[in-house]
Amino acid sequence: MPQDVFHAIADPTRREIIDLLAGRSMPVNDVAEQFDMSRPAVSKHIKILHECELVVIRKEGRKRYCRADTQKLQEVIEWAYRYRKFWNEKLDALEAALAEGDTSSQT
Repeated sequence: MPQDVFHAIADPTRREIIDLLAGRSMPVNDVAEQFDMSRPAVSKHIKILHECELVVIRKEGRKRYCRADTQKLQEVIEWAYRYRKFWNEKLDALEAALAEGDTSSQT
């Protein structure tokens, strides 16, 4: 079952894995050594990241190398941007209303 990018980045361990693999490729065992959990648990996280295309896995001999493909995060950035614009407009309106309230209370 394909994973959703938002589901994948909701987990702090998976976000750490993305950070670790950003800009470099590492064998799965080396990634697992960076975490205080079992190798199978880390492999499960990597599998979820791979299913939603945040991690690319390539085989070289007997080793599996992982690297982050952060292009898929663009979907998250675009979604967050819509809400950033929404909240900026709301906060600007609140600021204007508060400023207006200060002016009317001084008269």
